[in-house]
Amino acid sequence: MRRTVFNEDHEAFRQVIRNFIETEVVPHYADWFAAGEVPRDFYYKLAKLGLFGIEVPVEYGGAGITSFKYAAIQFEETARAGVSFGGSGVHVALCLPYILKLGTEEQKRRWLPGFISGETMFAIAMTEPGTGSDLAGMRTTATLSPDGSHYILNGAKTFITGGVHADRVIVCARTAPPKPDDRRYGISLLVVDAKAPGYSVGRKLDKLGLRVSDTAELSFQDVRVPVEDLLGEENQGFNYLGQNLPQERLSIAYNAYAQAAAAVEFTKEYVRTRAVFGQPLASFQNTKFELAACQAEVDAAQAVADRALEALDAGELTPADAASAKLFCTEAAHRVIDRCLQLHGGYGYINEYPIARLYADNRVNRIYGGTSEVMKMIIAKAMGL
Repeated sequence: MRRTVFNEDHEAFRQVIRNFIETEVVPHYADWFAAGEVPRDFYYKLAKLGLFGIEVPVEYGGAGITSFKYAAIQFEETARAGVSFGGSGVHVALCLPYILKLGTEEQKRRWLPGFISGETMFAIAMTEPGTGSDLAGMRTTATLSPDGSHYILNGAKTFITGGVHADRVIVCARTAPPKPDDRRYGISLLVVDAKAPGYSVGRKLDKLGLRVSDTAELSFQDVRVPVEDLLGEENQGFNYLGQNLPQERLSIAYNAYAQAAAAVEFTKEYVRTRAVFGQPLASFQNTKFELAACQAEVDAAQAVADRALEALDAGELTPADAASAKLFCTEAAHRVIDRCLQLHGGYGYINEYPIARLYADNRVNRIYGGTSEVMKMIIAKAMGL
């Protein structure tokens, strides 16, 4: 079926990304995979390509394009090549919306030029050891100094994507205790300088998948954060986090669909060249039926992802719509990639083959950004249940 979500400009951008991946990523990816991160200077290459400034307004040096479709193309192209751009997705897809929506004019002038150039890489720190998805239960505190000039930040965060290379981190911290009838009250967003005394990066976590995306533990011991680096209003951070969740969940949904589509293409190529019992694996009825079923799921996931993408660009993507897209696309991708790996046999378990990396990378999609179980709760609530 003909897709209508992308136009000629999008397809020209796609070719630029595809060429960049072939020349600047694929030749080095095995080394990055072994190291467990992309090199810091790779982000300068992404910045030079213009990827960090697409959605930044023109007055701050960006392209001023409000559409999320260019990010979606990047998801498709990295999945197609079986590679990743490391933690840069968090920099753009997660952190930029907070800066654009909540930042003061002074903050935007101060942060966005470095954001676009790659000089200042951003990450966001929400999750804490022992709290998981219960953000209202966070214990990291930011206490306002007696003279009101700065906060004193203390606590720890974990599972922070991009945490190793980050220059600035949007840290969620308690600036006031929760109210008896509202445990979400009292959380604020602070944009913390990674060079500040008392800020430290702990372990780079050894993950099952997403190997080239640096994920770290962070700790804060009496870190001074100027009040000028408070993002938005004090004590309203939880509400801000909820406002950006639809885009975050669409990002995960779209990436999951793209991974499933890539898995089918990798497997088609493999079964055509792999001989079993003296004939190509592709010639067996079971292979044809399995891949046909996988393709049907990919087609459905693509339709859901594209519809959600259009809704986001139109400002109409509701939290329930985003939850539904994430639930469907991530669960479908799980089924597709598992079946594709099975068709690879033992080779599917070897990291040299992209299907193995896809299998590991895809698993977290049903966990982060809200688990599949949380997505079901959101959808059920929207149904009036």
